[in-house]
Amino acid sequence: MSDAIDRAAGLLPEDTLALTRRQRPEFVNGAEQCLQSVLAPHDDQGLGIDLRLALALRIATLNNDHALQQDYQAQLAQYQPSESLQTLGRGEHTLAEPLATLARHSDMVTQSPAQATEENIRLLEQAGFSHAQIVALSELIAFVNFQTRVIAGLRLLRSS
Repeated sequence: MSDAIDRAAGLLPEDTLALTRRQRPEFVNGAEQCLQSVLAPHDDQGLGIDLRLALALRIATLNNDHALQQDYQAQLAQYQPSESLQTLGRGEHTLAEPLATLARHSDMVTQSPAQATEENIRLLEQAGFSHAQIVALSELIAFVNFQTRVIAGLRLLRSS
């Protein structure tokens, strides 16, 4: 059975690399469970799945991962997102608050994480995000960036 990482990496269930991944089922299952928990948790902390998918799409776009972009775009479209969430997902910067602050934060963490400081968290707080929401957003940003790196590594292995 394929998971989101296999699909984005272009692996078929019978591919040697996909079968090799299955030798570590805790990793495969854990990654899929993490994906579900960051996109559609039992308690969304007031951060809807459409916002979460738009942010995931933005991060996939920043990472130039076309397969993930298509996947997150298709999922987002099912929720008929507002124009502002579509703008967020496309990676654009013409956003009203609090999405503008969220976009700047996710872009910075994705593109230059070493520059992140406590002040960046304060900006999210000032934009109206609670501590629980900031943790949830941080988990989402971290996971999608992790996902893109694992997929890039699998693509490299597949091509060799």
